[in-house]
Amino acid sequence: MKFCLIGEKLSHSYSKEIHSLCGLDYTLKEIVRCGVGDFIENSSYHGYNVTIPYKKDVLPFLHEVSVEAKEMGAVNTVLNKNGKLLGYNTDVGGILYTLKRKGVSLNGKTVLILGTGGASKAVEYVCKKQGAKYFFVSRAGEINYQNCYDINAQVIINATPVGMYPLIDDCPVDLQKFSSLEFVFDLIYNPQKTLLIKTANRLNIKSSNGLPMLVEQALLAQDIWLSKTHTETETENIISKISESKLNIALTGMPGCGKSTIGKKLAKSLGKEFVDLDDEITKITGKTPSKIITESGELEFRKIETQTLKTVLLKTGAVISLGGGAILSEENRRLLSLNSVTIYIKRDLALLESKGRPLSQKLGAKKLFEERKPLYETADICIDNNGDIETTIKESIKGYETTRSKWT
Repeated sequence: MKFCLIGEKLSHSYSKEIHSLCGLDYTLKEIVRCGVGDFIENSSYHGYNVTIPYKKDVLPFLHEVSVEAKEMGAVNTVLNKNGKLLGYNTDVGGILYTLKRKGVSLNGKTVLILGTGGASKAVEYVCKKQGAKYFFVSRAGEINYQNCYDINAQVIINATPVGMYPLIDDCPVDLQKFSSLEFVFDLIYNPQKTLLIKTANRLNIKSSNGLPMLVEQALLAQDIWLSKTHTETETENIISKISESKLNIALTGMPGCGKSTIGKKLAKSLGKEFVDLDDEITKITGKTPSKIITESGELEFRKIETQTLKTVLLKTGAVISLGGGAILSEENRRLLSLNSVTIYIKRDLALLESKGRPLSQKLGAKKLFEERKPLYETADICIDNNGDIETTIKESIKGYETTRSKWT
């Protein structure tokens, strides 16, 4: 049996990875709007998922539609049962699972639903079923992004693409202006920590990204296609695997502390790609970092470093060795916080190698360290690298495994 996802733009979809982990023969099919009907009428797939912007478009072609899909006017799962096309909406189950997983009930709560597109319909359905008082926020609606702060919301659910890659600097609302917030749910899952989620974390507000919802709705679709019932354990295993596969590990620390050596071994142990930021700069510019600093100065080098990091961080599931001073840039730290676990590799100054490192030679390792130490220590994990490197690797993996669980 073959399955697929249909939509307009699917390059950032995780659906194939999720379903492939479960052993399904699953592909992504981008189709233009005028081709939706032709696909449905001639499809030989046993089942398929439907995403933006075709969740409403498929309705006229289906023989039967489930109660919740009919009420929402949106279908995200289709089953071909002996030529009879049946439509469902498993987004509802995905939302309910996420709320349950976080110990949140919407009953009696005031909820702001950001956005009025297709994704918001499933959110509205859940709000109705759980007895929430809800309001839609839109740019041109009666409740908009200027006056929404007048509502004493306890829950905010973002059903817009604001904050999604590549527009990672965007945030739909200012959470600090809501005094009674208890939960923030961002349906976005790429990056795993949007600016909205990061703000909620900083304010100690319970939150969730959209990955649990994405995985649960996918497994619910499989239940429909294969006439089975998946377990919560299966859902959590897939969430963990997808989250881990997308997370980068970024190694920071003083020049000569062993980041590259450790990074290569760590990448091999975890089955991840290794990327050295300084090597990437050399590939792009044709010059080593030391030569750029010597010829053009540190300020120019830092600009090049940030631009290169932006490109490197488009990768997922990589181990990245950062330059010793990369952590100095607030922009770099912000970029890393979206999708990377940072590990500070700590090594005694007497053991650091300064040859070929112009800043270490000019300012001295001690001065550089004193300047950077507070920023190094903001990393997610601190690992000592004064002893056996294999112990350093084991401790790094242990710290990473513990820290990455906090991302979901």
